[in-house]
Amino acid sequence: MKTDHLIPVDEFCTHHNIDPSFIRSLQQTGLVEIITLEETGFIYTNQLPEVEKYIRFYFDLDINIEGIETITHMLQRISLMHDEIVSLHNKLLLYETDK
Repeated sequence: MKTDHLIPVDEFCTHHNIDPSFIRSLQQTGLVEIITLEETGFIYTNQLPEVEKYIRFYFDLDINIEGIETITHMLQRISLMHDEIVSLHNKLLLYETDK
């Protein structure tokens, strides 16, 4: 299997100077998906911005894993509500221009 879009967890952790158990904790809560190939864990490259955000939450802001999970859930809900507001606003504009 090609690993073009995968980063080894150990390499990522070494680069960011964090313990791999942090990434495993994120995986256990469902915040990160780790793929195992030949006994090596990999993170998809498209997850890197999220994982780096979780690192900042945890190490810079001292937010625990449960807090990160809660914040992530709330940010996702806010994003969905924002999309719904934009959609409703566009529908409203459609009806206002018909007058």
